[in-house]
Amino acid sequence: MSQADRSKPQQPKANKKGPNKFIRFTSVAFQMGGTIFLGNYLGQWLDVTYDKDYLETTITLISILISMYLVISQVIKVSKEDD
Repeated sequence: MSQADRSKPQQPKANKKGPNKFIRFTSVAFQMGGTIFLGNYLGQWLDVTYDKDYLETTITLISILISMYLVISQVIKVSKEDD
């Protein structure tokens, strides 16, 4: 090693695994909001189309469960990548 190489402070290597965790979880939040919004919108449309009162709440609850499953699976995936 030359004298010039020793005097330079070492910079941390860039993470090659993909985007930052915070960015990934921000996108997961948008995905969760979009899933719930689309489920609610679909439920409203079905309520109006078929003249029912329970489809909006049912489909919205199902979309909430789906979005929670997606968030939990993303958290598990990120935690396994850290190991």
